Amino acid sequence: MRKFHKTILTASASMLAVALAAPAFAQDSTQVDEVVVTGIRASLQASVEAKRNANAVIDVITAEDIGKFPDKNVAESLQRVPGVTIQREFGEGERISIRGTAPTLNRTLLNGHAVATADWFILDQFKASRSFNYLMLPSEIVGKVEVFKSPMADIDEGGVGGTVNVHTRNPLDLAPLSVSGSIQAFHDEKSGNTDPTASAMLSWHNADKTLGVLVGGIYDKRRIRRDGIEVLGYQAVTTASGAGNISGITPGQTVYAPSLIGSSLFTQTRERKGANFAIQYAPTDKFELNLTGLYSKMDADNFNQNYMAWISQKVGALSTSPGSQFNITRVENGTATAGNFNAIGGNGVVFDAIDRIAHTSVGSIDLAGKWRPADGWEFSGRVGYTKAKGATDLQPFWETNAPTGLTYDLSNGLPKVSFTDINPTTADDEMTLGWASANTTVNDDDEFYTFVDGEKFLDGGVFSSVKFGLKYTDHDRDVVQTYGQRRALLNNGTGCSNNACGLDDVANGLTDGDYLKGIRGPGVLSSYLTADKNKIEAIYAKLGPATVYDPNNPNVGGCINLNNCDHFGPLESFDFNEKTFGGYVMGNLKGEGWRGNVGVRVVNTKIETNAWRVGVSAGTPGAINNPFGLMAPTSGEKEYTDILPSANFSFDVRDDVVIRLAAGRVLARPDYAQMAGFTSLTESLLTASGGNPDLDPYRANQYDAAVEWYFAPQSILSVDFFYKDISTYIVQGATVEKLPLQAAANDPRVVNPANNCVLQSAGLYSCDYNVGRPVNVAGGETKGFEVNFQMPVWNGFGVLANYTYSDASSSSGVPVPSNSKNIFNVSGYYENERFSARLSYNYRSKFFVDYDAERGYRQLWSDSIASLDASASVNLTDQISLSLDAVNLTDEKQTDNYDNDKNRPARIYKNGRMVFGGVRFKF
Repeated sequence: MRKFHKTILTASASMLAVALAAPAFAQDSTQVDEVVVTGIRASLQASVEAKRNANAVIDVITAEDIGKFPDKNVAESLQRVPGVTIQREFGEGERISIRGTAPTLNRTLLNGHAVATADWFILDQFKASRSFNYLMLPSEIVGKVEVFKSPMADIDEGGVGGTVNVHTRNPLDLAPLSVSGSIQAFHDEKSGNTDPTASAMLSWHNADKTLGVLVGGIYDKRRIRRDGIEVLGYQAVTTASGAGNISGITPGQTVYAPSLIGSSLFTQTRERKGANFAIQYAPTDKFELNLTGLYSKMDADNFNQNYMAWISQKVGALSTSPGSQFNITRVENGTATAGNFNAIGGNGVVFDAIDRIAHTSVGSIDLAGKWRPADGWEFSGRVGYTKAKGATDLQPFWETNAPTGLTYDLSNGLPKVSFTDINPTTADDEMTLGWASANTTVNDDDEFYTFVDGEKFLDGGVFSSVKFGLKYTDHDRDVVQTYGQRRALLNNGTGCSNNACGLDDVANGLTDGDYLKGIRGPGVLSSYLTADKNKIEAIYAKLGPATVYDPNNPNVGGCINLNNCDHFGPLESFDFNEKTFGGYVMGNLKGEGWRGNVGVRVVNTKIETNAWRVGVSAGTPGAINNPFGLMAPTSGEKEYTDILPSANFSFDVRDDVVIRLAAGRVLARPDYAQMAGFTSLTESLLTASGGNPDLDPYRANQYDAAVEWYFAPQSILSVDFFYKDISTYIVQGATVEKLPLQAAANDPRVVNPANNCVLQSAGLYSCDYNVGRPVNVAGGETKGFEVNFQMPVWNGFGVLANYTYSDASSSSGVPVPSNSKNIFNVSGYYENERFSARLSYNYRSKFFVDYDAERGYRQLWSDSIASLDASASVNLTDQISLSLDAVNLTDEKQTDNYDNDKNRPARIYKNGRMVFGGVRFKF
């Protein structure tokens, strides 16, 4: 680590030395068409001018040059925009929130239309969200990004928070022949790995600018690691539930104890490959065709290990195991924050090793045309197709456990555990296989679209032009899951010793010496024996192919016994189709000292969804018997039409002051999984989740009022007040439903009378599950303001800063996801003709993440998040430069709590620092 820091300091010192030897830039008054929000002063001047002349509330970011976007990730550049926040769940920004709205309530467009998206992470695959994952958008291909905060009728509906429009490069906008690219090394501090990343782009057009071709490609590999401590849910504990085997609380008192406390280790190899092209043909000034395409794929294999104190298993055994004892030693705010169990009754330790072979890809092809006949008319049309796939192609799951006593302590929000009979650092053969499975999850997302627009330019009067258009989309989202329970076959001796698999069969070395550095303290489990993913995969490979369960022929291949088949996953699988047809008309307005637009967009939405419903009664049409119990196909339909008016006005009240007023109606449709009729079971906790095909979309009326003061060249001070009146929210509603449970007769879940379990057949019960399904509830409001400031300071130094206050509330009292009340960004920069550098700090206050569907629908809250990032570059020549970029310099940690209560920690993660260094070139 010392060597790594020395390398960074040496590189930074070398760049600074070159910079001090060069003269400062003269003020660049060149006007450019592209707007940036970086430390390049000419671009900042253009940014000021573009904002001043805009007809709506909008922010814009562009690349200074081909392949030189301000950050390595487009989402991380967007977080510099006022009101925009991101989450770095695994170290990189993946999704954005705008003005206190959840990522799914914001719309991302690629060259004016939505691009398909599907996720690599299995929990996100379950959600089948509409939110765009920016990992799949290489920053090297981006020319400009627009953030629309007020709606306009000619921009696609779908964003309550805002709409982001990403523009890729076009060859006729560039030099006749240009070649650019970069070769860099990426270093991940946690894993200690250094990997290559490279990009290149070639653009050409003929002398007449009638034909142009652009091609580009990227390769990016990153081996990353995340350390963490997790508390997986909390459970109610009363003296009655322990049949007298609980001490430390009074009779009848209810407290909440942690369910599982674990030390997690997540590692992943991300290997991205992408290509894009553009072919422009403009034989005359009146006609133009543009064919563009994009493909990006990321192999995202990941391995998650978690050594856990299994407290819920010990609590469940209190009523069935005489002599078992739970001594609660501290209670704080209704939470049993410390306690211990003796060794009698239930497994006290469990180790999960989850190997996920995963990938995601996205592609799009788009043909756009423009025709400009005489008499001030312009027509444009577009047809395209976009497709994405996100899959966990196989998830070999290896879980071992053992009986033991344990002690836990949650004091100061830092979970600590110890075991009386198990040593986590040795391959104890008592850690035997308790569960093994090989599941798959596949998300397919695709859309066909076509639209046509027309505009008539007018002379005289307040209308400068009238614009109109029609659009049609046909969108499919399919989620298919299979399940393979393999424990019985594994314990027959295949690949394991003594006919009983355990941790010793797949053991690897201990966790690294720096594991949990920056988190760990006395009592924290920071060293344990890990598993080898290659050994796990080798054992599974010896089992041979499994029979695939067919719901129409459930007895094929003996699949009914669940142990030798990858059975069809009816509980989470579904298909979804959404068709939209709409149009708009908009008038662009202009007068003496003012400008704007008014319009209306009308869109009709038709939805059809199909899934399997479990737990149906006998005689239900289409019902079949299968390993999960009686199930039947179910379908749902929904149709609605929305009228979305909008208006934007800008007034030049002085030469240096602009006032803006905007109003409009917006909508955001529910996530695909929210509207599907499936049911997903978490049998260990007797909880479930599912969809609701009858959901209404989010709808809101929003208003903006802004004042902008252009007090000096390259400078601006602006304040924007915003208000959103949201008519409905979608939240997880809680119900109790009878659903199947595979269990033995003495299973604590079956024995517990509160679960009302009824035997259906050998090993299969019907029990009461706490089920969460999304429902519409009364809406609420989001109100706040943004302050934006930028100016050059002196001799190449400058500053950019913005602050956003957002207060979101719901009429039902449900917290609003992703809303941080306070967001702050500040960037300082310096540049001369040889050297440029930027230091950026980003902060967001605590926010409600969402309900944890797998942990009893507890509220999950994130503490405040901050990040300090830096970048520097040295121009060796006009064509070649050296660059150095660092993310998360202060090595911040991510801390989440349940129920907004510090006494109920949920997870503490460390992603570490990430550094890029290399060479950029352009010719």
